[in-house]
Amino acid sequence: MDLTEKTALVTGANSGLGKAVVRALAARGARVLMVARDPQRGEEALEELKGATGNDRLELLIADLKSQAQVRRLAQEVSEKAPALDFLVNNAGTAFPQRCLSEDGIECTLAVNHLAPFLLTNLLLDQLKAAAPARIINVGTRINESMELGDLNWEGRSFKMMRAYVESKLGMLHITRQLAKQIKGTGVTVNCVFPGVFKSNLGGTDGAQGLFWKSVSLLVGWALAQPEQAAERVMYLIESPEVAEISGEYFGDCRIISLPTQARDPAANARVWEISERLVNLDEV
Repeated sequence: MDLTEKTALVTGANSGLGKAVVRALAARGARVLMVARDPQRGEEALEELKGATGNDRLELLIADLKSQAQVRRLAQEVSEKAPALDFLVNNAGTAFPQRCLSEDGIECTLAVNHLAPFLLTNLLLDQLKAAAPARIINVGTRINESMELGDLNWEGRSFKMMRAYVESKLGMLHITRQLAKQIKGTGVTVNCVFPGVFKSNLGGTDGAQGLFWKSVSLLVGWALAQPEQAAERVMYLIESPEVAEISGEYFGDCRIISLPTQARDPAANARVWEISERLVNLDEV
């Protein structure tokens, strides 16, 4: 598919799935705004992908998504660079071995994996509507668990790294469902994708990949899919005409898959949205 007239924004773009998605977009001629936290790693990825694809229309934006102020600054930069945004890929994700708080007082896993894409998406809705038809793709995970809606910030329970990660990613499903209702008829669609299990550096720069996980990777990493294979599932939602009119769904392996029980509850979707609005002060645009 020729994407030469399209502009995409990809978070977590300097490694893993995000980098693979940027590579695929760039190979199809798209202009891509790459979001990374670390300037050096971001620059290295930028130059590598420009050389590999021959596409010079790649630009690097730096933001630490734990910080709501930086997310807001990022949204402002994007709105200036791309008044019309065709694709938003909320890919960035991480994990932390212990509970830590962002400068906003938010548990860091929740801040990066859920609240950052929630805030960024809301701040860029005008740019997406200006490019309609436009598509938002949220990267989720597949597990039939539920969010502890009374304690998303882990203030009254013992912190567990994997549980915090899963809950934060489930937030993407709730927001996908609720946002689809709110933007119906605007020409913008939003869907969530489970990219499968693949070789990833998830949490590697935040201390979550200890010796055990590195050992597992060395022992069985050969059996895992490469990020490029996982990126195919994201690209399907970006460019397939088959999903042009579909919104609010959960995809895996290029087909709609079942939602976790809690995410099928409209009341839970609305409550997660309401809590998220409050945690990011969404009315302070």
